[in-house]
Amino acid sequence: MPGCDGHGCLPFLILLFKTKPTTVFLKMDVNGFPYRTVWINDDDPAAIQIIDQTALPARFETLRLQSVAEVCAAIRDMQVRGAGCIGATAAYGMYLAAREADPKTLFADLKRAAQMLIATRPTAVNLAWAVQRQLQALQAGITPAAKINIARQTAQAIADEDVAFCQSIGQHGLAIIREIAARKPGQPVNILTHCNAGWLAFVDHGSATAPIYAAHEAGLPVHVWVDETRPRNQGASLTAWELARHGVPCHLIVDNAGGHLMQHGMVDLVLVGTDRTTATGDVANKIGTYLKALAAADNQVPFYAAVPSSSIDWQMSDGLAEIPIEERDPQEVLTVRGWLGNFSAEVCLAPEGVPASNYGFDVTPRRLVTGLITERGVCRAEREALLALFPEKRTERSQGSCVRVQ
Repeated sequence: MPGCDGHGCLPFLILLFKTKPTTVFLKMDVNGFPYRTVWINDDDPAAIQIIDQTALPARFETLRLQSVAEVCAAIRDMQVRGAGCIGATAAYGMYLAAREADPKTLFADLKRAAQMLIATRPTAVNLAWAVQRQLQALQAGITPAAKINIARQTAQAIADEDVAFCQSIGQHGLAIIREIAARKPGQPVNILTHCNAGWLAFVDHGSATAPIYAAHEAGLPVHVWVDETRPRNQGASLTAWELARHGVPCHLIVDNAGGHLMQHGMVDLVLVGTDRTTATGDVANKIGTYLKALAAADNQVPFYAAVPSSSIDWQMSDGLAEIPIEERDPQEVLTVRGWLGNFSAEVCLAPEGVPASNYGFDVTPRRLVTGLITERGVCRAEREALLALFPEKRTERSQGSCVRVQ
């Protein structure tokens, strides 16, 4: 990593493992070894494996989770994070729940596990969507063995769909980047991101990063401004790590630098992910996204959200009024965690005794969103435009086909 030494920042230390996931992988790899963010090894079906995101960027480590409680802890403690990754991990968590359940109290045990998983992160809709999809599928299983098999197949399907959705988002977003590149030949397209919506936040490819990777691979010159994204610094620790390892030119910036860059014509496109998007196009994403949208609107910079359909809440219309905003541990604001040599360290940022509030997300109203990039195409941030891409949702909404956990 340029500019780093043993005192200023820890060089990347990549730990590779002999256990290779058996699922077919598509693209993202670490030192030539392909990974998804969550998987089951065929020779170890009693557990799932994840990439421990809290160890990055200094160490690349995987964790073995063998119970619903361990999956809940991993989601809550953000060892797995990102809308798609959380959803897929929760789906695999329901597979573990089917394995754990007592045959005599099978449905009650599955429902209890579903409630535990959904409670871990309230804002991201993918989590509840994946759990509810598992409950729907599990109704077809007659025996405990059948339910275990169904849960595994459904989790795998959710993971595979997440990859396919992100690939398609990449291609649709690539068209936007191509159009910008055509207007400035020979110059890089400067893209600003906030938080991490890369392959670590999904199963593979990522949502907001998928068009960037697609453009880079197509030979288009791109450069990314990476918000550090306080308080957990997921842009600094995750997005920058991903882009650097993939060879995409980027610079890390403090969160409040984005407006300045836009004022001086140094940003061509703002591209963010989403944890929940309403049926009307309001976008909930990591805290600070709304401020980027305001700056983009003031400087006529296009602002797009990459939105896999699993992140759309078709039951919600008013993001500000309806989307639950997670409030996290104030210690994330009062302290910062980093690496000192081979050790992780946490240091205080504020005077002792000062209280802090830690809102995890904010909502960007649809009026500030140039467009939504979905796996089916790009549309305006409004209900009818979304329904034109997903016409089946008109019928599903009228029939109320979801299985809800009360």
